[in-house]
Amino acid sequence: MKSMRALAVAGVVGLGLALAACGSNASGGGPGGPSGAGKTLTVLMGANTVFPNEQRQWFADVSAQFEKQTGAKVQFETFASPNDELTKIQTSVLSGQGPDIYALGTTFTPTAYATKAFVELKKEDWDKVGGRDRFLPATLGISGPDPGHEVGIPFASRPFVMAYNKELLAKAGIDKPADSWDGLREQAKRLTGDGVFGLAIGYGDSFDPWKFVWAMSVQAGNPIVDGGKARIQDPVTETAYRTYLGWLATDHVVDPAAVGWKNAQAIAAFGAGKAAMLPMVSASSKVSLDKSAVAGKYAYTIMPTIPPGATSLPSGGKAATSILSGDNLVVANYSKNRDLAMSLVNLLTSADLQRAYYQKFGELPTNAGEAKSLQADPALAALVESAGKSVGTPFSGAWSQVQLAMVNVVVQSVPNLSAGNVDSGKLAGLIADAQSTAQKALDKAK
Repeated sequence: MKSMRALAVAGVVGLGLALAACGSNASGGGPGGPSGAGKTLTVLMGANTVFPNEQRQWFADVSAQFEKQTGAKVQFETFASPNDELTKIQTSVLSGQGPDIYALGTTFTPTAYATKAFVELKKEDWDKVGGRDRFLPATLGISGPDPGHEVGIPFASRPFVMAYNKELLAKAGIDKPADSWDGLREQAKRLTGDGVFGLAIGYGDSFDPWKFVWAMSVQAGNPIVDGGKARIQDPVTETAYRTYLGWLATDHVVDPAAVGWKNAQAIAAFGAGKAAMLPMVSASSKVSLDKSAVAGKYAYTIMPTIPPGATSLPSGGKAATSILSGDNLVVANYSKNRDLAMSLVNLLTSADLQRAYYQKFGELPTNAGEAKSLQADPALAALVESAGKSVGTPFSGAWSQVQLAMVNVVVQSVPNLSAGNVDSGKLAGLIADAQSTAQKALDKAK
């Protein structure tokens, strides 16, 4: 048992049978909805740093609606970073207690699946949340390793795109953002000056840096994880890191203050007209930008799909516009109120709640009917295109640790960025460390 606990802390895998034995199978009702009088469900969800007040109000509204419907209250807890997210999963897996429902980023769903600590969805479970056909097929792409083995119920779709200031690009004689990363860098140089920078990037954000490096690597033909082998220590991935870090350190197309920016600050800078292009944003940015100084002056487009150093997609490369991104809801096996939890999931994925969530936060719905109603909005055309061209990250229980290792390379590089350089030797060492960490995680996940 001691070795199993150590493995869970290191890789969050291997405790499936132990937790299945400890977990409760208690149920509280049928398809009509269980009675929850006097009960409280706990839900873990990422903290919304862009709309914190709105999120708190949404929590209160959902709890009130669910209490009216079932008699049960809902208590929301939040995590602030991927590390917090992983730690909470680990703690709950070890103790066999914690939140009833987790709203996990899609890239963390494989980790949740690997623990076997979450409900593997059968037909009767899907029926309790409105049926599998309630959801857009693409959003089910990372619910599990295959349709017969799924734990994730799609809650929000978050394909990434790039926002650009139409007026600033036109003034510089640029028709639209380039389709290659090298071309984007050259455009960013032309757009930098007079207090405006070509790009707005949140280098201090704990969620986004790895996504840039992953996209460039996949486009170059390196999937980062190939079977059970990590491939972070690859020349094209090192080039991806140099490109991403170089925008600030050597190209000077990003505000130097961005070394400490979160994504919300990058959005604010673009919204204030202080940056011409804002890559790696989702539809949630629209809520802020439509109230900003660039309202009516910006548009979305897909991000470059040609990797650094290339003028066309190389052989073996994938034209990934985004990770297959969003949030999945998973229900813990140990929950003493599993049917009640399914009833809450049913509410959260209903057309009405999905519409309200989109209107408040800009997160695209996974509810097929509600998503279809948004497709006619021309402002969302690039997001719809990106959703269709997104590429899923590897479905491995080790992936959460792989992406954290990739982010750490950026975190450890920030001091040098402030000094205006990318130290080749240090970067190579950091990438080697990330490779080692990722490979160890993959080995333990086998």
